[in-house]
Amino acid sequence: VDGDLYFSVSSDEAFGSVSGLTRDQMVLLFAEQGGDPDRAGKKDPLDCLLWQRQRPGEPGWDAPFGTGRPGWHVECTAIALHHLGPSFDVQGGGRDLVFPHHEMCAAAGHVGSGVRPFAQAYVHSGMVGLGGEKMSKSRGNLVFVSRLRQQGVDAAAIRLALLSHHYRSDWGWSHEDLQRALTRLSSWRDAVHSDSVAPAGPLLAAVRERLADDLDAPGAIAAVDAWAAAARGQGHRDVVHTAAPGAGELVARTVDALLGVKL
Repeated sequence: VDGDLYFSVSSDEAFGSVSGLTRDQMVLLFAEQGGDPDRAGKKDPLDCLLWQRQRPGEPGWDAPFGTGRPGWHVECTAIALHHLGPSFDVQGGGRDLVFPHHEMCAAAGHVGSGVRPFAQAYVHSGMVGLGGEKMSKSRGNLVFVSRLRQQGVDAAAIRLALLSHHYRSDWGWSHEDLQRALTRLSSWRDAVHSDSVAPAGPLLAAVRERLADDLDAPGAIAAVDAWAAAARGQGHRDVVHTAAPGAGELVARTVDALLGVKL
């Protein structure tokens, strides 16, 4: 359409570095995710919309290149550069935003500011499903924390159910997940209040190590599980733990501070 402006992805030497996809993969995903690779007149099928000329009945703002509105990708780039400046720390979202959105945002940011990388780190979470389908507002297949809380579910158990899956992994919410979290929470609480407990120092180090490795919350939870089993005398029989005064309190503080779970 006359008056529409496109960003030339070839102007960014780092284009593709965020997603790590091949060109063929990007062209395919671009079409699936609402792009227009087959649009006539574009220099490159992957060029993305910078400015869309106003259509009848649509909003528009005056600009040197005509009345219209910015494309989605460059709009987010402008917001980030304005409020955070070039090369900020973290950009995150669902994995469905890796391409084209975050790839296009980064490319426009690189060219507009001359600074690379656009974000120092990218944190993309997996998709959460329910009954074999991705949760989404459009489908209405959502599980609300507020409703779980109204039903009397402990907030700490809800958090544990979420943390038991790595944030980058796709997974599906289930009643069984919540039941496992409730059982785990009860076990941990019993352990921190037990008389005979295992030393807490190694656990603190293990939880820190796991979280430092790309927020490996499931690994951190496994470490607490092992400590709780040992504290309650359920660990390996050939391992003897002497009394460790204050260990339960330290574990409770560790789990609260690093995992956000109150025991």
